[in-house]
Amino acid sequence: MDFGKFKYESAQKARESRRNQQQTVIKEQKLRPKIDPHDYQTKKGHVARFLTAGNKVKVTIMFRGREQSRPELGFRLLQRLADDVADLGVVESAPKQDGRNMIMVLAPHKNPKAKQPKASKEAADS
Repeated sequence: MDFGKFKYESAQKARESRRNQQQTVIKEQKLRPKIDPHDYQTKKGHVARFLTAGNKVKVTIMFRGREQSRPELGFRLLQRLADDVADLGVVESAPKQDGRNMIMVLAPHKNPKAKQPKASKEAADS
């Protein structure tokens, strides 16, 4: 086998393996500790939309001024958001303080139940 053919086949294999990989997209949603209830509902809707699309969501709470002395407000807000979207996603990394910001990452649920009927359908066809 000549080297040109070998290079071509290895490039084909690499292209095929890239096609089968899944790209993880991380969306970000920013909040403030003293968020209005309606604004919270809007932001929660955005997070829910991102999770249903299969994307991870990085939720950031930005503290300004004296708000930095009350990080428990941000922690409670992130816990409330995690509870509200618990049916759509799971907390991948717990809330942690990072300078002026508090960050939490939500990931969509893995759906093994959705894949099982397809596999059982294929087994029934065999």
